[in-house]
Amino acid sequence: MDSVTHIVLGACVGEVLMDRKAGRKAMLWGALAQSIPDIDFISGAWLPLTKELIAHRGFTHSFLFALLISFLFALVAFTWHKAERISLQKWFAFFLIEVLIHLLLDSLNNYGIGWLEPFSSKRFAFNIIYVADPLFTLVPLMIFFFLLFKKMDHPHRLKFARVGVLAPMFYLFFAVYNKQKIEKAVQPYINKNVNYFTAPTLLNNFLWTAVIKDSAGFQVGYASVFGKNDFSFKHFDQHEFYLDSVHDHQELMDLKRFSQGFYTAEKWGDTLVFNDLRFGQINGWEDPNSKFSFHYFLSHPQDNELIVQRGRFVGLNKSSTKLLVAKMFNVK
Repeated sequence: MDSVTHIVLGACVGEVLMDRKAGRKAMLWGALAQSIPDIDFISGAWLPLTKELIAHRGFTHSFLFALLISFLFALVAFTWHKAERISLQKWFAFFLIEVLIHLLLDSLNNYGIGWLEPFSSKRFAFNIIYVADPLFTLVPLMIFFFLLFKKMDHPHRLKFARVGVLAPMFYLFFAVYNKQKIEKAVQPYINKNVNYFTAPTLLNNFLWTAVIKDSAGFQVGYASVFGKNDFSFKHFDQHEFYLDSVHDHQELMDLKRFSQGFYTAEKWGDTLVFNDLRFGQINGWEDPNSKFSFHYFLSHPQDNELIVQRGRFVGLNKSSTKLLVAKMFNVK
């Protein structure tokens, strides 16, 4: 999930879990604990980009890291806040819950997370919620500011904090229901043992995309959770032969591993491009032929910056946003 979600939800969880005598320290520690796994962004300062893509959400998003960092934070908090008389065991449980929530949330979108690092490189990605979903974050965000500015003796602090935790939880149940509905809807379009995935589209949980592997490439389609969930698919050739000239390059091997097999190659003029289909198309609900959000320039690697982010909002304007909303709610 995005950083704002981790911060505000972590603060709400902190308020719920800790004694009132911990004060706003519980919010601060909660926000920090739910953000700490993303410390791996620092690796981008010295790692090549393709290595950074693989390293992100690796060891710092593992269960082992959760145990180690929770114990370390517990020791620090216990030492700093002895006056509050909160036990080391309670601090440890507090931090472990916060970090595990981060690990759970990050597993729900399409990037993938290394829960079992360093013992296994397997990535877990359940594609249930978009990496930044305003409806998931809205309530804990409002509660966060309420808790931030209200006095500690306010009679309804705990009640509001609980709402800040329960609201995204109920939204997550809604997202799981949508996932099951879309999975059922896509079954008529797939053959047995074929690779495919379904995932929500940009900033919502109502319009979903499905990507299905076929003999020559991939079928990419969209459907709303409302209506009959009918998919309309567009085929994209994989063009594996485009990659023959660079098949032994380390960056290509890294990209293939990162994409988990959901990739295509293209030629943009004289530029060889690698697409990771898991991150969707640029306004694909508007133009079925549009480019993919994640595109890596194999011919000009120096031009690859913010590779995961750069295509997400390109071309998003009033017209495409209006169409997105209409597609979300199946409005003709």
